[in-house]
Amino acid sequence: MDARNLASGAWVPQGSDMNRLYYGDNLEVMRKAIDDASVDLVYLDPPFNSNAGYNVLFKSASGAGADASIEAFDDTWTWGEASKSALLDIDSGINRSLQVMMRAMHDALGDSPLMAYLAMMAVRLVELHRVLKSTGSLYLHCDPTASHYLKLVLDAVFGAENFRNEIVWRRTNAHNKLSKQFGPIHDTILFYSRSDDVVFHPGRRPYSQAYISGSFSSEDDEGRYQSNVLTGAGIRSGDSGQPWRNYDPTPKGRHWAIPKKLVAAITNGGTFESLNDILDALDRKGFILHPKSAGALPRYKQYLETSEGVQYQDIWAYQPGTRGTLAGSTEGIDEDVKWLDSEHEKLGYPTQKPVGLLSRLIETSSNPGDVVLDPFCGCGTAVDAAEKLGRQWIGIDITHIAIGMIENRMREGYSGIRFETIGVPRDLASAERLAADDPHQFQQWVSWQVGGYPRDKKGGDKGIDGWFNYLAESGKVETGVISVKAGDIVNPNMVRDLGRVMERDKFRFGLFVMKSMPTKGMREEAASHPTIETEFGRFPALQIVTLAELMMGLKPKLPPLISPVRKAARVETRVSHQKGAQGALL
Repeated sequence: MDARNLASGAWVPQGSDMNRLYYGDNLEVMRKAIDDASVDLVYLDPPFNSNAGYNVLFKSASGAGADASIEAFDDTWTWGEASKSALLDIDSGINRSLQVMMRAMHDALGDSPLMAYLAMMAVRLVELHRVLKSTGSLYLHCDPTASHYLKLVLDAVFGAENFRNEIVWRRTNAHNKLSKQFGPIHDTILFYSRSDDVVFHPGRRPYSQAYISGSFSSEDDEGRYQSNVLTGAGIRSGDSGQPWRNYDPTPKGRHWAIPKKLVAAITNGGTFESLNDILDALDRKGFILHPKSAGALPRYKQYLETSEGVQYQDIWAYQPGTRGTLAGSTEGIDEDVKWLDSEHEKLGYPTQKPVGLLSRLIETSSNPGDVVLDPFCGCGTAVDAAEKLGRQWIGIDITHIAIGMIENRMREGYSGIRFETIGVPRDLASAERLAADDPHQFQQWVSWQVGGYPRDKKGGDKGIDGWFNYLAESGKVETGVISVKAGDIVNPNMVRDLGRVMERDKFRFGLFVMKSMPTKGMREEAASHPTIETEFGRFPALQIVTLAELMMGLKPKLPPLISPVRKAARVETRVSHQKGAQGALL
């Protein structure tokens, strides 16, 4: 199945300001729809060692079927034609370092699932490098299973000199059920820049009360302070190496190194003729601490600025039980990036990350109005955080369960949000092509179109392809069942089977969605089920819905539906985080 054929037109190019959500293979989307040097920030969380089976984008390893066919991902990929093709793409490119690296890895790892994964990732990282601006950054989220291999690939693609950090993020609480290992509670986020001219303005977290009381133990009329050095290592022959009063840094192998912030506190816009003049001025202001020991060098008073806090470091680990230990804050240590355990944020997606984690990355490495790309966007946390912080965004995923979830998440969370979904059926013909090319993806797509949500796995459905939540009497939320038939061969027995499922599992309402028109026998079977009286009106217990009706915008007659996706946080109200109108409202 070529996802491009599902849209009513060609891919929409990157030149537009419209926020975009693409259904398709991210390699093809990037090659055909995203311009060179057009993205400010990339975040990707590619699936690997997830401990959960879920769909992922890549081509069939056997080479059978269409180019973007879906494979069930159960923590392994099979070496095959797609992996070989990825390596050939790399060999035909111009990155000699990557070619050498991938050949060496192939020699070492052989035709293994891990090598298949690395080949698929390498060819996509080349494209991500291409679309990044010179000031852009990339954050690759992974776990320790493959992080060291991925770092080698990233070094070859981005250049080892553009490696910035390995961020360690605590992803869960303690593990008690262990098998000859320490508790695996962290993920790795590899941070690379496109060049040295990178956008980077990290935030800060509050100082701990213990740090303040231990390090800033002195106090004067200006506030709490600690003693800090006025010199730096190394001998200098210029002004910074000259003696001041009775102090000479040269014999001690040091030179004067006055912090810019300290100089700014005494200049008032003026200038000094020499470094000695600056030291004199600091001394008059009472900033210099003279030593009591002969031969020692003076230091300066570094005052506590509680409003600043400590700049982000490379370990992001929420510490339970630390609320009340931070200065000027009721939060615990790194609580803004705490692992996902809040029920109001959970969406039921197996690899969902907290919005706070993505917000920290986006605020650090982009500016309001910049473009954020997530090529494995899953349930949409990166695009949610980007929208909240006033950035433009592009999300790509190969499953309709992800695309439908993101559409609901964004529309429920942001009033009047503007974005375009590309690669999904736009007319009856493209919907029929999806049904023929990939029945499972058709079932997922249809489940979202009728206001429900799909099963996330193939096989063993027992006639159930999805569910929908609706408002019942006395404010209760109940669930109905969806059965979707992508084929042309349908009969009354299929409708009867759905009725049996409803009776067995106590569903009051059911939807039977089919590509073709129902026969007389099918209509009669559906009509044999009762009409249910509710406080919202009367509704057929079992309804037949055709694909043509859905594409005309006709919806099933049901009590008020309840979105399966919880609402996102509302858009920022700060002026600095606002953005202009973007594209046409969906």
